[in-house]
Amino acid sequence: MTISVGDTLPGGTVLELGAEGPASVDLATKFKGRNVVLFGLPGAYTGVCTTAHVPSFIRTKDAFAAKGVDEVICVSVNDPFVMGAWAKDTGADVAGLSMLGDAEGTFIKALGLDFTAPPAGLIGRSKRFALYAEDGVVKVLQVETSPGECTVSAGESLLEAI
Repeated sequence: MTISVGDTLPGGTVLELGAEGPASVDLATKFKGRNVVLFGLPGAYTGVCTTAHVPSFIRTKDAFAAKGVDEVICVSVNDPFVMGAWAKDTGADVAGLSMLGDAEGTFIKALGLDFTAPPAGLIGRSKRFALYAEDGVVKVLQVETSPGECTVSAGESLLEAI
């Protein structure tokens, strides 16, 4: 079942590449008592993810902060090494976006936002989405109808919705 507005985000553990290597991130702790923007996408280094989705959140990061958002988080079904390299290549690290790897897709599956597209080589990936949550409760959720689109899930669209 897909998560909806009013639902509490599931907990779980994902990975982030830190100075010492991969580090576990407890999502329940990350969401508790905080206002967060969370966006998910099919994969690091894929076309629309790299050219549109991540850049839209780099452009809007400061505007989200001005609205009281504590953290902007990107999650993808990739390992933390890929997410760390992609953060550097896109400038997401300098912009202050948190780039988290859900290597097994466990968190994305718990959200009900997983999909598979074998012709594109995308197996067990994340649908393209963006959400805003307060204290772990989803207040705004915007999911694309196609993984190749980045309109309702773009940073600017989510910013307008909160």
